Formats: sequence, C-alpha cells, structure tokens
Amino acid sequence: MSGEAKEQDRLSGVLLHVTSLPSYGGVGDFGPAAYGFVDFLVAAKQRLWQVLPLSPTGYGSSPYSALSAFAGNPLLISVERLAESGWIAWERIGGLPGHDGPVQFEEAMQRKLPLIEEAASNFLDRADNKDRASFQEFCKDNGSWLLDYAMFNVLRRKYKYASWHEWPVEHALRRPDALTALLNEYGREMAIEQAIQYFFSQQWSALRAYCAERDVRILGDVAIFVNYDSADVWTHPELFELDEERQPIRVSGVPPDYFSATGQRWGNPLYKWDVLVEQGFDWWVARIRRSLALYDMIRLDHFRGFEAYWSIAAEEATAINGQWVKAPGQELFQRLKEVFGHLPFVAEDLGLITPEVDELREHFGMPGMRILQFGFSDRGGHLYLPHRYVPNTVVYTGTHDNNTTLGWWRDDVGEAERRNVQSYLQKIEHDGDIVWAMIRAAARSVANLCIFPMQDVLHLGSEGRMNTPSEGAGNWTWRYDAKALHPDFASQLAALMEMTDRDGYVAPSAGGSVARADLGVNV
Repeated sequence: MSGEAKEQDRLSGVLLHVTSLPSYGGVGDFGPAAYGFVDFLVAAKQRLWQVLPLSPTGYGSSPYSALSAFAGNPLLISVERLAESGWIAWERIGGLPGHDGPVQFEEAMQRKLPLIEEAASNFLDRADNKDRASFQEFCKDNGSWLLDYAMFNVLRRKYKYASWHEWPVEHALRRPDALTALLNEYGREMAIEQAIQYFFSQQWSALRAYCAERDVRILGDVAIFVNYDSADVWTHPELFELDEERQPIRVSGVPPDYFSATGQRWGNPLYKWDVLVEQGFDWWVARIRRSLALYDMIRLDHFRGFEAYWSIAAEEATAINGQWVKAPGQELFQRLKEVFGHLPFVAEDLGLITPEVDELREHFGMPGMRILQFGFSDRGGHLYLPHRYVPNTVVYTGTHDNNTTLGWWRDDVGEAERRNVQSYLQKIEHDGDIVWAMIRAAARSVANLCIFPMQDVLHLGSEGRMNTPSEGAGNWTWRYDAKALHPDFASQLAALMEMTDRDGYVAPSAGGSVARADLGVNV
C-alpha cells in the first residue's frame, strides 16, 4: 500500500484471524476462502483486515503463545495453492478435513502439515532456476532468524517436543560443535523448514497484494513478550532474565485487579532491557522490520509494558507479589522512529493505564483502543463510550478476548448495565437489535479507526467466541460457515460506511475532483 494514512482518515475494518476462515484442510489458511473474505470486505466497504499474530503456535494453539516471533505458522499455508503451483499432486491432498466446523488443530498437525513438508521436499528437488533463486534470496533476506528457527524445529522433533531447556546440554546451550554436527546430519530437514517458511511468505505476499489492489490494508499484531520455549529465547538467551542454567529469574504478568484477586501470571521471561539498550535495540528493530514486511499497520499488544511492566519472581505461583519496573519505551520507540520513520502502530492500552503510559503513546502519535462493551458498567467505564473519544482512537465493539456482542448482551450483562445500554443507545427491543446498535455507535464516533469482530458482523452469539482468557482449553477454534457471507451483511455495512465517511472518499473539492482520503490522489 503506497503512502501513509493521513491523520484525518476514517477507516473501518473487520477483525478475523486467518485460522477462522472456512478453508479446506480443517484450519483457515491463505487459500480461496481468504480471497473470498477480501471480496466480502470490499463489498462491505471495509478497508482494514485485522489479524492476530501469524506466528507458529505451541501448546494450546494460541497465536499469542508462539514458537517464534519471526516465523510464520505452517498451518496457514494452503495445500490447494501448493497443488496449483505443482509442488504436490492434487490426489495427495484429498481426504483432509473439510471447510466446515471448528478448527481441528491436532488433526491438521497430523495430516496437513506432513503434506506441506512433502511439498517443500518436492520444491527442493524440482524447483527451476527462477524459483531456486527466489528461495535463496528469501533465505538471505531472513538470515538473521531463519536458520536458527529451522534448527529449533528440527531439535523439537528430535527430542519429542520437550522444551528446549530439557534438551541435552550441548543443544540447549547451543555449543558450536554440536550445532555444526546438527547441520551436517539434518541439513535436508532444515532446508525443508526453510522452504516451508518460503511457501508461507509467497502465499501471504500474494494475498496481501490482492488486498492492496482493492485498497484493503492489513492490521497485524505483535505481542510484547515471547515464550520461554521459543526459538527467540533459545537463540538469544542473553536478552532475557535467565540464570546460569538458563531458567527464568523473573516473569511477566499483571497485578491483582477487579477481575482477578491473584492477578495474572503469564510466565514469559522478561527482557534484559539494559542489554537491549546497549545494543541499540537491534533485536526489536529486526522484529519490527519483519512485522512491517508482513503488515501495513501493527497493533502492539500490552502497550503499557513498554512504559512499565509487572515483574514476578519465577518461583511465585501467582502474580500477587510482583512489582512495577520501568521500561525504556521512550528510547525504544525513538530508535524505531529513526530506523523506520513513520510508526504505523496501534497501542493496546487496555487495563490499568497511568498518565505516563498515555504520555508515551501520545508522544509518538499512536492511537489507543476503546472497547464499547466496557463502557456501560459504571461511570469509570465511560471513557470507552463514543462521547469521550478523540479522533486518534481505534474503537471496537469487542475484541478476540471478549464475548461476541450478542453473547455479551444475552449472557453477561446485568440489569444495571442493561439499563445503561438502553439509556445510551437506541431502545433495544429484540436481542438482535444490540448488534447493529453497537456497530452504528462505533461507526458514528469520531474515532478514525473502527473495527468490528467478524462474529458481530454475522450476528453470532456466545458460540462464536474466539477466546476466554481464564480457560486453558477450547479456545481459538471458531470458524465461520462459508455460507454465512450473505450479501445483505455487506450491503448494510457499506451503506453505514458511506454515511459515516469510512468508505475512503471525501467530498468533492472546489475544483470538482474527488480525493482518495488515504493515498492523497485524485480519481
């Protein structure tokens, strides 16, 4: 997408993770369903597609529990696209789980992933000079992380998916002679891992190009912390608070609050920010460079952790006894601005936010987030209601961590909150009224960016919930039915976008031309 969005742009979009597409193979991917979804966005005059992290997932299949902050999730690769490219025979991909029903992560790992590996092996054997040169260029451009990630994956399989700190010491500590021997013995397997990442890059780039041609931007997601059991910590232990045996010393979380008397102990290892400062934040620069190669805009998860983070001793079972520790967010973002210029970031500034966090966000011009569902409980929640917004804001009806709007209204809203909703919005006579009432309230607001979860677009109840943070199982599996993209949904949204000036056009100028709001060109 050429050009930066201007401050006055009013954009609207849909939050839908790629795994939630009704793709062939049991899990959403970059295949035909993704292109069909983009066509729906265009018909609905939606100009943003927000996705969750595209990283390879570990235990629990959470996109926020990644094996790498740089690599792509192999399950997002379309086997149909691989067959079209000739890297695997069509008959080989028959019999996979279909387009319907929830994501089947385990079955996809057992049945789809081996086919992707087979296609990667065929690519290594059959690629012509042009494809081989393209692959080599990809490996060169991503050399800072690609080989280490390939080694990490090979070792995970070798040691039956045990965490890296449980591997034999020569591999856990990355002793050079052991890694050299590994390269010699498992070179083919590592090349397959690299080819899989190449497939991911090629298919995602093609989908992004399709979006760009239709004036749809991608809003991606970067989690502030990384998993302990990840290629990132295994490769760069010097950047994290680890002891001599490379065990975490202190870990991440949030303190006790209204929702949890013991807080949340996330368990991610904390950064050695002093080391990152000394290195000019090179690791973060590389991470953001990779993210900007994947997305047009980036949502920074747990933004407040860049100003101060909750530090918990690793031996603590809960988050109660942690403490706030200052982070060098000002220096980090200044460095990123020096390297990249404009920072197309959205700050996830939910939770306990201090004036210092707001000051950091505002200094770098990042919009904060407002969730309509949070606005009706009491006066303290009114900052989430449209009359309190400023233009540099992103408004959501709900997020991937919330119930759907219909599910929230039916299952979660108490009597006092229900009366507040009725007072603020138009009268809600039927359950279905709440969804469009919330969508309209978000779209009409002064917030420049407006995002609707796909479940709200489809008017789904609690059965469409993506994630319940307090539950460790059963999350991330929702997929929409391919038949659900009814033209009426698109036409209703399109009409609302036109009336709320979120369709990409501005009024004719005095000279009679019509300007594209985001690209600044006359059409």
